[in-house]
Amino acid sequence: MDKVELEHEKHYDEKHDAENALELNEEDDSPIEEVRVTISNTDDPQMPCNTFRMWFLGLLWTCIISFVNQFFYLRQTQISIGYSVVALLSLPMGHFMARVLPTRQYSLFGWSFSLNPGPFSVKEHVLIGTMTACNTGTAYAVDIVILQKVFYHSDTPFFGGLLLVFTTQITGFALAGALRKFLIRPAHMIWPSTLVTASLFRSLHASSTTESEEDQGRTSRLKYFLLVTLGSFVYYWFPGYIFPTIGTLAWICWINPDSIVLSQLTGSNGLGIGVIALDWSAASYYVGPLVTPWFAQVNILIGFILVAWIMVPWAYYDNLWKSKNYPILSADLFRENGSYWDKDQVLGPDGHLDPAKYLEYGPMRMDSFFALTYGVGFAGLTATIVHVVLYNGKELVQRWKSARLENEDIHSRLMRVYPEVPDWWYLSLFVISLALSFVACIVYDYMPWWAVFLAMAIAIFFVLPVGIVQAVTNQQPGLNIITEYVIGYILPGNPIANVTFKTYGYIVNVQALTFTSDLKLGHYMKIPPRIMFMAQLVSTLIACTINLVTATWLVNTRPNVCTPQGAPFTCRSTRTFYSASIIWGAVAPARVFGGKDDAWYSTVQWGFIAGAILPIPFWLLSRKFPNVGWLKLVHWPVLLAATSNMPPALPYFYTNGLALGFIFAFWLRRYRYDWWSRYNYLTSAALDTGVAIAGLVIFFALQAWDVEFPTWWGNPEDGIIDHCPKGSYAYNNEFNPDSE
Repeated sequence: MDKVELEHEKHYDEKHDAENALELNEEDDSPIEEVRVTISNTDDPQMPCNTFRMWFLGLLWTCIISFVNQFFYLRQTQISIGYSVVALLSLPMGHFMARVLPTRQYSLFGWSFSLNPGPFSVKEHVLIGTMTACNTGTAYAVDIVILQKVFYHSDTPFFGGLLLVFTTQITGFALAGALRKFLIRPAHMIWPSTLVTASLFRSLHASSTTESEEDQGRTSRLKYFLLVTLGSFVYYWFPGYIFPTIGTLAWICWINPDSIVLSQLTGSNGLGIGVIALDWSAASYYVGPLVTPWFAQVNILIGFILVAWIMVPWAYYDNLWKSKNYPILSADLFRENGSYWDKDQVLGPDGHLDPAKYLEYGPMRMDSFFALTYGVGFAGLTATIVHVVLYNGKELVQRWKSARLENEDIHSRLMRVYPEVPDWWYLSLFVISLALSFVACIVYDYMPWWAVFLAMAIAIFFVLPVGIVQAVTNQQPGLNIITEYVIGYILPGNPIANVTFKTYGYIVNVQALTFTSDLKLGHYMKIPPRIMFMAQLVSTLIACTINLVTATWLVNTRPNVCTPQGAPFTCRSTRTFYSASIIWGAVAPARVFGGKDDAWYSTVQWGFIAGAILPIPFWLLSRKFPNVGWLKLVHWPVLLAATSNMPPALPYFYTNGLALGFIFAFWLRRYRYDWWSRYNYLTSAALDTGVAIAGLVIFFALQAWDVEFPTWWGNPEDGIIDHCPKGSYAYNNEFNPDSE
């Protein structure tokens, strides 16, 4: 900032500190330690946030990331502009606008405003970040539109697709309003990921005048953030471009890389035992080692070991479901003899399953890891319900009966200054979204009208228990499996109805919790709720439109899109989405998990019962022995959801993330608390930011122009960067990929 802006900011701060700031005693703070060390317990209600600068930069970045992320979503090498990148780049833009925009007052319809009400504030910055964070991930329903046109050769009008995208994204927002008194206001619903974001914004807006006396003589948060971001940016060039092998050091496999068993157990494409990943993007992929509470990481570790390193090797080498004919970890589909299963051999011209062809060609098979993961996913779903009922049921009933919340902390009291969003705003939005959902599904033949009700019922039923798990543990059990499972039994052979039902049942739930997480960030940062509501809603509508326009443009203009011949637009994620439509929609779960047409995997459905039973004995023991603390920390929903992302996630992601978690979430917190309380969450944000910026620079400056680093041992020409070539082989390797 220049001298003029510094003087302007000093005058502004002095004025509002004297007149309006709410100063509180140190004792008047959050009862939660992680919140207390990260979030300020003061607020200035007069700080500008609903400004021209906020809307201009927020909508600008919404448009940019909606286009860029959707564009690269269809490419073989995907790239995404994330939250931290937008937060970092929008900061100088905000300061620039604060310097150059006129400060005079304007009047419009009796409303007085200024284009430049003062220095660029942290609240404006948070709103800009929130508008983009709502839409960092591309709209899930866009895949359905692509699926219809490219794979099923049906052309739904653009408006029909737009209604589908709008309703699946916005309905969840309407549900978020009902979750406020359960998941936002209670102090113990901390939402760990929001603490990282809050730490990032706090550091970016820190100055020497805001450092407390205890901080004097120590590295400022802003300086620390910039230094770690720079280090992360420089370092990522090695695993991301120059020396990718250091991201998958399968050193045990190097003892005998020609051994299939050793490769399966220790290779990065196998079970990853001993693999060292010197790559933050891999280690932080799922666990979130600096963010996720240590008790949750211990549950993840136990669940991971039970499934990936005990159940899977036992099932595989015992040849359960003829596992040895397939790789030990794969998302591909196979025939019984181990060759790849060709879906084109069993589908009719309309894309639906031909039962006669299916019986003639042979049933679909999968590897034991994939099948067991489904079973554990079933268990995680019922465990979530039972766990929340047992551990949180009494509290939920009390909160349901009373609009007056207990357990309010200082942040809830500070937010009383701002008018709350009326319930009728959320209710009206839900009614409108539901009505448009019926129009989209009935008029454009996505699925029957009753399926909309059923999908919404599943999303609503699970949103609170899943939200409680995520708010406490930073882990989100997904509903994609159960939604596919339910509609697959009810409407077998209809792939479009299957993926549409999944989108309404699963993504409405995800969107509700995404918006709730953003509302919690606004709660921590003292953003007026009504302004947050409008910022989220407007940005989401714009982002949905841009996502669909971009995808439609690419599909209509790129030759051979979503095929290997259409490289680089091979639509890797969309093709996975298509495979799911075949498994759960065309073939349907009765032929996979039922007893129809020689289905092998019916036993995994016992996971539903197992998940419902497992939390009960630990809850009973915790009540009988209340002084045994660890019993209360056994969290079966997290434990069973540990492997839900595998595949496509790989086991070494977990082991390396949990190793970092031990250092940061346990050792540093216990033995270097001063450092942890000041820098832990900031470190996570800085590492994410450095990797994201480096990834963008590497891609746009080099890889987009086919400029690859010279091949050498650390960047092998064959692309097998872990030097363990048989990790993806089958034990009975007659049908390995390189032999077909």
